[in-house]
Amino acid sequence: MNRNEGSTFPRVRRPDVLRYEDVEQPLPGAGEVRVRVAATSFNSVDGNIRGGFMRGPIPVVLPHTPGIDVAGTVDALGEGVDGVAVGDDAIGFLTMDGDGAAAEYVLAPAEALAPAPRSVPLADVAAVPVVGLTAYQTLFNRGRLTAGQRVLINGAGGTVGGYAVQLAKDAGAHVIATSSPRSREAVASAGDDEIIDHTTTDVTAAVTEPVDIALSLAPVAPAELAALVTLVRPGGVVVNTTVWMPAPATRSAAYGASTCSSAATSTSWWR
Repeated sequence: MNRNEGSTFPRVRRPDVLRYEDVEQPLPGAGEVRVRVAATSFNSVDGNIRGGFMRGPIPVVLPHTPGIDVAGTVDALGEGVDGVAVGDDAIGFLTMDGDGAAAEYVLAPAEALAPAPRSVPLADVAAVPVVGLTAYQTLFNRGRLTAGQRVLINGAGGTVGGYAVQLAKDAGAHVIATSSPRSREAVASAGDDEIIDHTTTDVTAAVTEPVDIALSLAPVAPAELAALVTLVRPGGVVVNTTVWMPAPATRSAAYGASTCSSAATSTSWWR
């Protein structure tokens, strides 16, 4: 077996199920490439897969190698692959139910890869695909953002929010961002037009004109999400990327109600 060390988990549960071991070096099939991994990153969805919370929508075969984000160098090509060459540096969002990039080598569909930017160290851009694509899809695929529209980004201080602010401004939108004092400087540097400190200010009172799109990128209680909907003009769009998680003592009783009531409030819904 060719050498390919990686992290896997043989069963779902707590983080201590992760183990470091030799795994089989994969061979690319038709339409696939093999990437020698420079880095991967771990997002909340990786933790939820490992914890067993995503077995319905994302069934994985155990033992499973985590890591949906990948940055690395193309090492081998499968049959029928065009537009990618051995030696190319690339980044990508891997299939969520397949083995991930927490290993020396990983397989990826050729169409899932993009050329890695040259202005950033290759290992660093492994942090881009999941959060960058989430921001792009919420704004343009779901929100259908166009120049001149007003966008409220709730949770702009997070990684997805930082990308969303930049993408929305680049598209010519008027961006209203919520943040805490801790993230205010980073949010301001992303280029928003207005910043609301959600720790001291009622967001619904601070937004005085209707917005065309409201992005909810931070977990909020159902009542707070419903309040965001009131800020959107008729025919506008609300996009929520998170699920409210109540305190552990009330989680089992409240979780189902919170997700159902949230979903019922939106003008145009994606989750």
